[in-house]
Amino acid sequence: MRIAILDDYQNVARSMADWESLNGKISVFTEFLGHDDDSVCETLQDFDVVVMMRERTPFTAQRLRRLPALKLLVTTGMRNAAIDLQAALELGITVCGTSGSPAAASEHTWALIMAAARRLDLELFSAARPRTADQPWQQSLGTELRGKTLGLYGLGKLGSQVATIGQAFGMRVIAHSQNLTAERTTELGVELVSQEQLFARSDVLSIHLKLSERTTAVVGAQQLALMKPGSILINTSRSAIIVQDALLAALGSGAPKVAAIDVFDIEPLKENNRLLQTPGVIATPHLGYVTEDQYRIFYSGALEDIAAWAAGTPINVLT
Repeated sequence: MRIAILDDYQNVARSMADWESLNGKISVFTEFLGHDDDSVCETLQDFDVVVMMRERTPFTAQRLRRLPALKLLVTTGMRNAAIDLQAALELGITVCGTSGSPAAASEHTWALIMAAARRLDLELFSAARPRTADQPWQQSLGTELRGKTLGLYGLGKLGSQVATIGQAFGMRVIAHSQNLTAERTTELGVELVSQEQLFARSDVLSIHLKLSERTTAVVGAQQLALMKPGSILINTSRSAIIVQDALLAALGSGAPKVAAIDVFDIEPLKENNRLLQTPGVIATPHLGYVTEDQYRIFYSGALEDIAAWAAGTPINVLT
């Protein structure tokens, strides 16, 4: 059994689980295989099992059809939009998932909120970016969160965790999504508002929607135009939820003043991406799930999936 572990950027997969317990040959890929179908399929054509790290390397129907040896695809997490599950089912490829940490993404959301509120993008000292004559000792004014309004576009598992932390900071919390009910918001001590009110009232607005046809490009110029001057926009959900051109234009007008973003249309993010050249953007390389605690859960779960599948009793099956 040949097993490929993909996109182990930190080169830690081997230390996170007892891979030697499997009767197989393990190959770990620490570099992104690229966006080209030919190079990806050529690299993986002889593997029986592939372990994905979230959505870093997509497995489209076209790619799956070009991997005749592939019998088991394991994704970290129990939901992965980068896999064509119908194609996998038709091709007889078993797809399994793993559990994950309930805290990693919401905690990173708050890391971004705090970085944006205190403009750490401007103020951090760094050996790689030392202060120069045109970079003064202090150059920004931070924003205190107590008494401000935290808006949540989506109040599911992640949104509700972010709401609880916001309340601990003394923030008023409002929320909106298409199917959100007053019963749910009352339960969490959150105010249910319309989409227009969410964008107009929020000092900090954080996106926590699942990506679907309905939510793709749901945040565009019309919604962003409602935001307050000096406000903060956070996106740790999915890039396609926000229209990038509209966001760039809105940042140019100062509303929002800062956008802290952890997700992008194409990852790894290309160096010439306009977001990186736009003042007011704080960008992190999709770190929402990247913690040691999470990785231990992911990789130990992947190992269990492979062992169960090899024994003829697959678990956590998604197909």
